[in-house]
Amino acid sequence: QVQLVESGGGLVQPGGSLRLSCAASGSIFGLNVMGWYRQPPGAQRELVATITSSGMTNYADSVKGRFTISRDNAKNTVHLQMNSLKPEDTAVYYCYVRVLRNSNWGQGTQVTVSS
Repeated sequence: QVQLVESGGGLVQPGGSLRLSCAASGSIFGLNVMGWYRQPPGAQRELVATITSSGMTNYADSVKGRFTISRDNAKNTVHLQMNSLKPEDTAVYYCYVRVLRNSNWGQGTQVTVSS
């Protein structure tokens, strides 16, 4: 079983910053892709950013230039630095990891951008 522990969500004003973190543990032999998805209110879950074990990144167009994903392979952690936050970034953010061919999801952390 894979355990994912997320942290770092909260309430922030427009233009502010937040940093999300996710630590993976358990049966993670073969861990390759790590990343973040989000689900805005009343909408479907969508990709935010992913990063492979070799450091290749992929971002949603809506966050390019504002968000930065990084990972620490030694600690099996992934981080999402979110800058210049907008109200439309409000969502539940889910940590995602792929172990071999299996997808695993965190419980989600709320990010609210509001004045």
